[in-house]
Amino acid sequence: MKNATDVIQADLDYICEKLVGDMDRLSGKRLLVTGGAGFLGYYLVQAPLHWNKRNPEAAPISVVVWDNFMRGVPEWLTALESDPHLSTRKYDVIDPLPADMGDFDFIIHAATIASPIYYRLHPIETMDANITGLRNLLDYAMAQKAKGTPVEAFLYYSTSEIYGDPSPENIPTPETYRGNVSCTGPRACYDEAKRYGETLVVNFAQQHDLNVRTARPFNNYGPGLKITDRRALPDFARNVLAGEDIVLLSDGAPTRTFCYVADAVVGYYKVMLRGRNGEPYNIGLAKPEISIRQLAEQVIEMSKELFGYEGKLVCEESDDKHYLTDNPNRRCPIIDKAMAELDYDPTIQLEDGLRRSLLWYADNREAEDL
Repeated sequence: MKNATDVIQADLDYICEKLVGDMDRLSGKRLLVTGGAGFLGYYLVQAPLHWNKRNPEAAPISVVVWDNFMRGVPEWLTALESDPHLSTRKYDVIDPLPADMGDFDFIIHAATIASPIYYRLHPIETMDANITGLRNLLDYAMAQKAKGTPVEAFLYYSTSEIYGDPSPENIPTPETYRGNVSCTGPRACYDEAKRYGETLVVNFAQQHDLNVRTARPFNNYGPGLKITDRRALPDFARNVLAGEDIVLLSDGAPTRTFCYVADAVVGYYKVMLRGRNGEPYNIGLAKPEISIRQLAEQVIEMSKELFGYEGKLVCEESDDKHYLTDNPNRRCPIIDKAMAELDYDPTIQLEDGLRRSLLWYADNREAEDL
């Protein structure tokens, strides 16, 4: 792979091959992706459209994207306007549902603000998308069931942030861990909204037998994550491509496992299509668990090879006094449940994923900012 086009083609082929048999269930059906213009929407939307092209003899999957486009309409989505099986709508999920939305067979509720820098700027909107927006869609699913056109599967995006900063004996972290989360800290608008969202999902599944289940992403990265996102890897890529030193606003000691987005999207479709009602599933990579500093060092070494990069790593202190408040020291999932129940098997290792990501960023150096 030499550029972003190669990376995207390889990733979409990989996703469709990993979902052989699973994606067939969407054939001829109507799929709604809320927040579809965001990071995870990048492949959540493109993968079924790619499946359509790979399977011209099958009834196509119809993909509908709803987004408020608060960070603009991304170029990749505009480039897909001519696809007859894709439609987009500017809509904010905190508003009443459109009267003309029609029947959906599958729903992926991914509308949220996930970058800490941005959700701290918009805390109430973040909570509303994860609570009011989710409730609106669950009520819609209830109404669909009552009229005899039930939603076949509904996927809610939670987050690994619902675990907060786990105690050492709870790392790696299973789905059964209850969390160590502040309800008033600077990250609480996101963390607690997701926790409440999971409670909604569980109770709608148990009380009303709705086909709804939850994914808990662990540090996804890769194509679609805008270079302006303000999370670690996009910041590193922006420094590299500008020929600047990589700047860490900490000592880089916290550790994470990082899951490449193609593997993550395979997991999310498997949660939606195979998961048990009301159940949460960790989706990520179990190892290696590395520090943010080690991630930066790997980016530097790979960037030397790819771009002739000559920068170095610099540690500074953020002007934002809450920049590191409630930031988990470690984050590492146990993914045994997804592997056993969903046949989830992530195979793209960090070195390969970083290479693909940097090649993609080299061709996607500009993006909307707030």
